[in-house]
Amino acid sequence: MTTQNLLVELFVEELPPKALNKLGAAFSGVLAEQLKAQGLAAADAVVTAFASPRRLAAHVTGVLAQAADKAVQQKLMPVAVGLDAAGNATPALLKKLQALGADVSDPAAAVAALKRAPDGKAEALFYDSVVKGATLAAGLQKALDEALAKLPIPKVMQYQLETDCELPGWSSVNFVRPAHSLIALHGNAVVPVKALGLTAGHSTQGHRFEAKFSPVVLQHADQYAETLKNDGSVIASFAERRAEIVRQLKAAAALVGGGCQPIEDEALLDEVTALVERPNVLTCQFETEFLGVPQECLILTMKANQKYFPLIDASGKLTNRFLVVSNISPDDASLVIGGNERVVRPRLADAKFFFDQDRKKTLESRVEGLSKVVYHNKLGTQGERMARVCAIAKAIGQQVGGDALAQQAEQAARLAKTDLLTDMVGEFPELQGIMGGYYARHDGLSTEVAEAIEDHYKPRFAGDDLPRNNVGLVVALADKLETLVGMFGIGNVPTGDKDPFALRRHALGVVRMLVEKDVALGLPELLALSTPVFGDKISGGAEALIDFIYDRLSGSLREQGFSAQEVDAVMALRPARLGQVSQFLSAVRAFAALPESPALAAANKRIGNILKKAGEVDAHVNPALLQEDAEKGLYAVMQKLLPESEAQFKAGDYTASLQTLAALRAPVDAFFDDVMVNAEEMDLRLNRQGLLKSLHVAMNRVADLSRLAA
Repeated sequence: MTTQNLLVELFVEELPPKALNKLGAAFSGVLAEQLKAQGLAAADAVVTAFASPRRLAAHVTGVLAQAADKAVQQKLMPVAVGLDAAGNATPALLKKLQALGADVSDPAAAVAALKRAPDGKAEALFYDSVVKGATLAAGLQKALDEALAKLPIPKVMQYQLETDCELPGWSSVNFVRPAHSLIALHGNAVVPVKALGLTAGHSTQGHRFEAKFSPVVLQHADQYAETLKNDGSVIASFAERRAEIVRQLKAAAALVGGGCQPIEDEALLDEVTALVERPNVLTCQFETEFLGVPQECLILTMKANQKYFPLIDASGKLTNRFLVVSNISPDDASLVIGGNERVVRPRLADAKFFFDQDRKKTLESRVEGLSKVVYHNKLGTQGERMARVCAIAKAIGQQVGGDALAQQAEQAARLAKTDLLTDMVGEFPELQGIMGGYYARHDGLSTEVAEAIEDHYKPRFAGDDLPRNNVGLVVALADKLETLVGMFGIGNVPTGDKDPFALRRHALGVVRMLVEKDVALGLPELLALSTPVFGDKISGGAEALIDFIYDRLSGSLREQGFSAQEVDAVMALRPARLGQVSQFLSAVRAFAALPESPALAAANKRIGNILKKAGEVDAHVNPALLQEDAEKGLYAVMQKLLPESEAQFKAGDYTASLQTLAALRAPVDAFFDDVMVNAEEMDLRLNRQGLLKSLHVAMNRVADLSRLAA
């Protein structure tokens, strides 16, 4: 059968920019998937998605006008139900065949055409038929309906559409934005499909202001992108438009000179790509006096409010130049440039005003105001929360750095949340912490404390930097632990995809800091320091929280490339000091590579089962009660190897500690071959159990080696 390429486009009013790329991918993906499922497109058909501010489109290669007929075998019913004792068709069988369109005028012939085949314990009747392949019109209609139904629409709107029937009237349509035209071209032929009250044709609209023709008429499905670009002044491909913006941004920055580069922000780039149909990057500037404001404030207001790309010089400092991605390309761009410069000026002036006003009050003078801000109805105000974080930070600081660190951590924790009361953070909540650091320096506080205030929210997201100094590390730990302990203590735990207090992120932050900074405190110890500060405001939650944090650690380790078996082996022992976990994992990986590993892992599992059934067992051996040569031999080897392994473990050489135990394979195998552990004599049984207990303790210092058993 001959094939033609297919083009489908839905032309609408401006789509939500933050969702556009996902909408385009979903529309084309589902459309092609449905065509393939119906046999109208091959499994390897190439699908190209298009998405611009006012259109969603898909181009699919090698689409048939009609799918091939398909042989189908359908199970009807058990033979005992379909045929009577004489082998004739029952009324139930005839009715079923008739419903399927089979000819039942001759019941005997109809029965003869059926197949019998085993179906479980019984035998069933099967009917073979040929289903006619779907036509493109019917198949595309189904695919289009499915693609529209499955669009990840952020919010649906309802609008009225004039009916095309003889009686005048209006019908309601629900979609993300009002739709105005539909294209469905199979080669150069229009496919008669409908959607959202529209009938498919071969014309669309180009750029709102710069299109050369209106409407833009398509002659062939393969000419879509080219015709839109030439006649409609629209770059239909999201990826191509994005790449063009990147190219123009770099070129414009190079013209400014001084090693300038546009700020890197993938989300902003995606959003701007979704706002323009044919980008034109222009260079603008603002007064240098505004550079006295912290650059984070200026960058944020330009990006968030205006969708501009600030320019950063070679040293990472903000310049007074910025780039605008315009949707029009006039011969004289001065009016566009001047307009954008006028628009940004009041925004920058507001930021300067907030910064100047905020510095008239010290952070210390704002502490009292935290008691008027509600944090949580069960956990009190921000003032109460600040006091708890101070107490936790002081306790952690005392443990890891003595009085000096404890004092600095307490001071930073006391002031860390005060910037929430500033005008700048009130306008730009994203700057909390950052502005606190600036104001702390203005107040004359030490660099360590200022950086700690700025960094105490870190890490904010996966891959974010950790706090720069120990004071910041302690305060960040205290802040996250207070949130976790408090929320779990009142039963506010994440469920499914709901995590309103970002507890998963907080837990991962704690894990990263403990692991990457190798904090010399165990996780249970940290939680023990954090819980008492809540008094009677919380009850329980400690066990659930520690499980929650270890789960986050396990997931993080698997993402880093460690196998589930390796992670399970190490995490089964719940290592208290998380900074040692990666060393434990490396040791386990090296041990698992040894030829003795499978046998020892299996033996360890067997020992664990024996001890579990035995109950409480004392790890003590009386050499005088050793009777069999195999148990004497094992004890002798243990006397030599176990102290050596323990010394290596205490020295931090966990790999050597495990590898030393590999020499136990032969005596352990001999022990289980020749010795009855659960002897009838109680003293012999307890002594052998004690021998195994000593061995079990030594083998499982680094990890539960039984988890490595197949």
